Amino acid sequence: MPKIPAAVEDFRELARQRLPRFLFDYIDGGATEEQTLKANEEAWKQVHPRQRVLRNVEDTSTNTTLLGESCSLPVVCAPVGLAGMMATRGEVQGIKAANQVQVPFTLSTVGICTLEEVNSAATTPCWFQLYMIRDRERIEKLLQKAWNSGSRTLVFTVDLPLPGMRHRDTRNGLEATGFAGALVKASQIISRPGWIYRVALKGQPLTFGNLSDAVPNGKDLDAFKAWVDSQFDPSVTWEDIAWIRERWQGKLILKGILDAEDAQKTVEVGADGIVVSNHGGRQLDGVHASAEQLPSIVKAVNGRLTVLVDGGIRNGVDVFRALALGADGVMVGRPWIYAVAAKGEAGLVQLLESWQKEFRLAMMLAGVTRVEDIGREHLAELKN
Repeated sequence: MPKIPAAVEDFRELARQRLPRFLFDYIDGGATEEQTLKANEEAWKQVHPRQRVLRNVEDTSTNTTLLGESCSLPVVCAPVGLAGMMATRGEVQGIKAANQVQVPFTLSTVGICTLEEVNSAATTPCWFQLYMIRDRERIEKLLQKAWNSGSRTLVFTVDLPLPGMRHRDTRNGLEATGFAGALVKASQIISRPGWIYRVALKGQPLTFGNLSDAVPNGKDLDAFKAWVDSQFDPSVTWEDIAWIRERWQGKLILKGILDAEDAQKTVEVGADGIVVSNHGGRQLDGVHASAEQLPSIVKAVNGRLTVLVDGGIRNGVDVFRALALGADGVMVGRPWIYAVAAKGEAGLVQLLESWQKEFRLAMMLAGVTRVEDIGREHLAELKN
């Protein structure tokens, strides 16, 4: 019998049943042996909230502010590439749900929907995620496009000089060009007639939104891979970040910081925030889990910028754990796209509202009533 999804794993399973395998594995998989992918989730389980009782927690509130934006809880929907291939206009459904719950939503450079489409559907404009690509003129145009559409926060991803070695993608034909790769993908698409109707037909136009002039056909993943291989720039340095800072007048966040020295550099280049991240275990396998690196990075920046963290966060208690370790908020990618792929906008609203309840309950049972008061004193048996 069908069941009502209650947790991330339920939405994940529904998404697996609805998506062609190469698309599900694209969002679900990690790099190489997926050690870091697994470690990200496990690390949060080693962080134990300190339960306190008989305290007045009647007026507990999950409201907070992140980068000047009011939020109902300290959660941001992270950028997810190809989200519009997972559900009908997936990025639009995502921002509508995020707006309804009042949390920020981040649009990926390699999303299917354009900035204009996403922000015209929004009550609060999206944050925009950007990679450093070789064509600097294109970057300047994207920055202007984001600003003109209403976005005021730029999330700049710094841990992707090249895509990681993702073996699931290879097995599913995403790394193969020509007939062999097409045959593998076609066989998986045929097994999901519902996806063909919902996304391939009703989800048109399937273009790479803001890059549609460079990669016109969102269904041509060979062309997408070729563009990525030609445009992702491994020569980027801190000087390039300073170049971005000069050209972006809004908030600037660097995503992909996993080292305390790099965090200090981020302060020096004038960024407003960082995301402590190993790219969800999709880049260098074997690096530390985000939760393990978070305390040293928080110490290094010493309150001089906003600290977000992603990687392995799967419920409202994990959100509490992250804040108790010093983060100002969290970013989540897989959970929100699982929910949208499984149940659309309503699914993501349900998931975020559930997380808000879990987070509030964690606060109450730890004896804290305001988000800004959550700290290390609300954790037991800290190992760091």
